[in-house]
Amino acid sequence: MEGNEVADGVGPRADTVGARATLPALAHGGETAVVGKERWEEIRRLRQSGLSVSAIARQLDLDRKTVRGWLAKSEWQPYRREEVAQTLLTPHLEWLEARATQVRYSARILYQELVAQRGYVGGYDTVKNAVRPLRAEAVAASLTQRRFETAPGQQAQVDWGQVKVRLGGEVARVHVFVMTLGYSRRAYVEGFEHERLSSLLAAHEHAFAHFGGRCAELLYDRMRTVVLGTEDGKPVWNATFDAFAKHWGFEPRLCRPYRAQTKGKVESGVKYVKRNFVPGRVFRDLDDFNAQLHQWSQDVADLRVHGTTHQRPIERFAEEAPALVATAGQASFLEAMVRERVVADDWLVSIDANRYSVPCRLIGKSVQVVRAGGTWQIRYRGELVAEHPVLAGRHQSSIDPAHGPGALARNARQRFAEPLERPAPPAHEEVEVRDLAIYEQMLEAA
Repeated sequence: MEGNEVADGVGPRADTVGARATLPALAHGGETAVVGKERWEEIRRLRQSGLSVSAIARQLDLDRKTVRGWLAKSEWQPYRREEVAQTLLTPHLEWLEARATQVRYSARILYQELVAQRGYVGGYDTVKNAVRPLRAEAVAASLTQRRFETAPGQQAQVDWGQVKVRLGGEVARVHVFVMTLGYSRRAYVEGFEHERLSSLLAAHEHAFAHFGGRCAELLYDRMRTVVLGTEDGKPVWNATFDAFAKHWGFEPRLCRPYRAQTKGKVESGVKYVKRNFVPGRVFRDLDDFNAQLHQWSQDVADLRVHGTTHQRPIERFAEEAPALVATAGQASFLEAMVRERVVADDWLVSIDANRYSVPCRLIGKSVQVVRAGGTWQIRYRGELVAEHPVLAGRHQSSIDPAHGPGALARNARQRFAEPLERPAPPAHEEVEVRDLAIYEQMLEAA
């Protein structure tokens, strides 16, 4: 969300104007310029989506020949430098490559260290010529780390951040969810007590409602609530998250391992919240935190001039909003999802780390749990057998005494016990009729 979203600490610098960058015209096999694997995959994906070579070139800031050349390749191939002739520097090349990144590719510093520490007796120009392709490769790699400028409604980026704030006078850690729209840079932010799956899914639905729709794809870091690992090079999605993505119809995508820089828009959004919203504020509780955060988003974040787009996010959002997939009217996944649970021996079922009672006659049976607003509804063979308010915390229990064995036995006794026999009144019993004034007198005497 802040102006410079290129990852820090890359080393070499590229001359930039807006989102563009200039680097040496490296050739790959004499055909096309250097393109990282991530950019190559993006080229192919955009082509498959129906974009022309020219449209892809404009969107990714590449030459059309470069796009055409990489589309012709069946697989990505890394850039490899041609073998250089043996020189006095050859024995030091491995050291040179490792050290170059640490001194920001300064040929002068590398030359001085080679002479002073490694006994190098060659010339400075040899070192400078050896460093030049290393610097060019690093610049090319840094460009693949830039976020791709995406079309309206194409992609949003999702991440968590943590902030320490004062809630009710005590220091507390709040987990901040951020979803940033790739084109407009408008963001949805919300604080939670934790980053568990229930919070993640609820935050998504709140964001969709806030924007009035969703993007075609959402980009994530490799959080465990989203992906469990890989198998044969393909992601193994968390089953519940996968069902959530299918329910809403978006395509989840992952950053490359150890390359969170590809999620630069939302990473900057997290930093922006930490630096611009949090300092100097105190909050009564988490609800107050979110109320202030929402107001700040409207009054500050949406209205500032963004450092990369040079537009206000709320103004640029006007262009993106029509491209979002509308979500209004679609049932909440959290409420539509049916959870299967087996009733434990203590006649409780576990839901989101809390436990809720059901009639003890259902011990060992499978029941179905759905959420209706702030209530869990538990059914057995279609019959509603229990309802409980959703517990906000963790490791808590909600127990209805009427579900327990004691209540069952008591109900059985009342249902099947013989009715008590009362002696029949005499056939001609005379009942004394008293004046009500007698009772008034008794009360006065008491």
